[in-house]
Amino acid sequence: MSTPLVRLSGVTKGYREGDRVRPVLRGIDLTVRSGEFVALVGPSGCGKSTLLNLVSGLDSPDSGKIEVGGVDLPDLTETERTLFRGRRIGFIFQFYNLVPTLTVEENLLLPLGLRRRLTGPDRVQARELLDRVGLADRAGAWPDRLSGGEQQRVAIARALIHDPDLVLADEPTGNLDERTGTQMLELMSELLGARNTTLITVTHSSEVALRMNRVLELQEGRVAEVAR
Repeated sequence: MSTPLVRLSGVTKGYREGDRVRPVLRGIDLTVRSGEFVALVGPSGCGKSTLLNLVSGLDSPDSGKIEVGGVDLPDLTETERTLFRGRRIGFIFQFYNLVPTLTVEENLLLPLGLRRRLTGPDRVQARELLDRVGLADRAGAWPDRLSGGEQQRVAIARALIHDPDLVLADEPTGNLDERTGTQMLELMSELLGARNTTLITVTHSSEVALRMNRVLELQEGRVAEVAR
């Protein structure tokens, strides 16, 4: 059995609304193992994206412990969390989040370029990844020249360029038609599975959920495993 990569213990989070605090997460306990694919489902506004933000260190819990790869994220400074994300975590978004003023290859290299000076091997790796996602001939194209499915292929490659331990995806097929969404799921499964990368994805899609190893439902601030 693989070792735990993500551990949440007693995690709570709320947001102030006027003179009161609205609780969103009420004592979340959760373990995700290395190489596991996990879907996070639940009604809109239940805190799924909040949970992803906490696991990534983009936000901090009100209480509780969050460990990724044995590192307690709330104990890190903001700068340390930023560096940790840049090394260990990849992101895939519903609306791709490609930089329109950068070419496809430049978008792909962005996570590496933010950390250090780019090298020749980095560019070779980027071209190899573009080939894996079927876009070897679009390296110099601008994002607005790509279809939605092609932009999401770039986003998947960008999430993997720095070989992260964990990929967090927020509705990765939500902006795609059914056929293209299925293709993206197959591509994600192939690329992440080959690298033994852990995936946690927020989704409303039953097809996405069915392709995961586990499905967790978040409701009324608590999380429970959905029987398969």
